[in-house]
Amino acid sequence: MKFNIKNIIGTIAFLISQGIAAQFYVGIQSGIGNIQSDITGIQTGNRLGGAIKAGYIYSLNSHFGIGTGLEFSQYKQEVSFSRPTATLSNFEVDASTSAFVYNMTTNNYREKQTLQAVQIPLFVQYKKNINTGVDFNFRAGAKYFLPVNYEINATADYANGTAYYPDVNLTIGDLPEYGFGKQNNYSASGEYKTKGIIMSSFELGFTFDMGKKSSLYAAMFLENGYGTILDQNKNESYIGYSPTSSAERKANGLYSTNKDAEIKPVAFGVTLGWNFK
Repeated sequence: MKFNIKNIIGTIAFLISQGIAAQFYVGIQSGIGNIQSDITGIQTGNRLGGAIKAGYIYSLNSHFGIGTGLEFSQYKQEVSFSRPTATLSNFEVDASTSAFVYNMTTNNYREKQTLQAVQIPLFVQYKKNINTGVDFNFRAGAKYFLPVNYEINATADYANGTAYYPDVNLTIGDLPEYGFGKQNNYSASGEYKTKGIIMSSFELGFTFDMGKKSSLYAAMFLENGYGTILDQNKNESYIGYSPTSSAERKANGLYSTNKDAEIKPVAFGVTLGWNFK
């Protein structure tokens, strides 16, 4: 799916120019916010998501309208290995430019992820009056999902990095001044590099008139991302290699182990809003 931000900006500008016919809204949504991945051997837990939103809906007729706006969303989840103790390997280069296999072993490795993003929705709304002061609503459309921060905080009982030099059949397991060895109670923070993607968005709910010029909106929503928000050009160790100290390893994160991994947000839950006629 190709995305052209100029087209969406043009549509938003058109709807703003037609503001007299627009219904403005503000709202919040909350539920399960899952950052899905196709990386094997890991598991996720404590998945939470939410967003605040504002926008407007331009009425085409008594049933259909076109809506857009601006949203700020946040996802929180924990990621860990499926087994308590795990080892992953990748290639690194030391300070003398010699290549080696970097083996990183951890016990009870966990990373807490926080993803924050700006979203620009564009959707079609269908509404139908089903009772006095009550309308049925269905919204379907797409969102441009632009991550602004994807932070990780990693911990482990220990992190042990060893090196194997295949050219000379040499294994180094304890040389901390060159970045090899064991570190107990590992803790570090890091950040994933990201890019924008398209999400599909669906809402099904009702509006309840609260007066002549306002109404309460309640709905269930489902959002699904397409493509990957990860933006990196090489595979990295989930705990990075430091050529000067085994105690200065930064957290690259489990998703960094595969540059071709598909990392995408998926969310569902409840939307509550307030409409201004």
